[in-house]
Amino acid sequence: MSDVTETQVKTLLQTPTRVQLRPRFEGSNICTWIGFKHDNYLVEEAVLEHFRTAGLSTRRLYEELGLGLDFVEMDVRILSSLHLDDMVTADVVPVFKEGASELAFRVTLNVDRDGTSVKAVTGKAKVVLRIDTTFPPEPVPTALAPFAATRLGTSEPGAEAAVAPTTQLSAGHGTSGPDPVLEQLTAGANAFGWKWRIPYPYCHFTERLQMSGYLRQMEEVVDLFLADRGLSIKTLLDDRKWIPACSHSHIRILDEALMEEDLYVVYTVEEVFKDFLYRSRFDTYVVRDGRLVQTATGHVTHGYAVIDSRTDWHLVNFDAHVLRALRGEPAPDA
Repeated sequence: MSDVTETQVKTLLQTPTRVQLRPRFEGSNICTWIGFKHDNYLVEEAVLEHFRTAGLSTRRLYEELGLGLDFVEMDVRILSSLHLDDMVTADVVPVFKEGASELAFRVTLNVDRDGTSVKAVTGKAKVVLRIDTTFPPEPVPTALAPFAATRLGTSEPGAEAAVAPTTQLSAGHGTSGPDPVLEQLTAGANAFGWKWRIPYPYCHFTERLQMSGYLRQMEEVVDLFLADRGLSIKTLLDDRKWIPACSHSHIRILDEALMEEDLYVVYTVEEVFKDFLYRSRFDTYVVRDGRLVQTATGHVTHGYAVIDSRTDWHLVNFDAHVLRALRGEPAPDA
């Protein structure tokens, strides 16, 4: 067994760290602004670097100790937009509580704006060290044992699923069309459902959907929901130069979702704040033994911004058409 030293554990649990990062090119979808998913990725990378600084990199944890580093909760607030090529200073502060079963961190992302350091993003992240079972397990070091688990959550099976689904590869990777399970999950709610087969690029440690995969799904289901309500992102860009602007996202993993399972993603608009922001719930399920099992839950808050130039934008109020669509209300002449 690889030794874990007292100094390494102290750094991991008690010592703040700082790292400089740049947003990835992939996250620059509209002009050079960075989307919320990649703000989350920066928070994630800062925590991963904190583990490296402690001498407990993801690779070492897995290869030598048989522990998979899994983010099980991400809560990120965007205070100021980041741009492509920004040099971001990420500060990570461990939040250790005696008796905790998860490693918790506070993360702040700052960026220079005209010589002044501006707080752009604040985040909270929680990590579990998942004991790997694809090979014979290694003895877990005593200092890390409180944060090690044989499974990421254990959701109790819920309601009986309308129909036990079967995945047919020829049918494509997902559907937002008629599906008895989606109908069951969205019945009576201002919600949109999306069925999606979990592919291996969204997974890690050989078997399970990772946090970044959930973030991608949160982004995907918003895109599909808006198109379903007549507010497709391209339509509003072409007609008004409007883009969705995310100010807050939160995801909590409740159970493991496995490679090639069908994931049922439900996006429910819960509240519209006056005519400026709307808050939606994000829930995911799989069907096992004929019953629904919830694997994740979260929330995301959006507004709309109008693009003023290649470098500037500002938030705008929703009009009547957008408000009706978000609330699921019919048009006046319907």
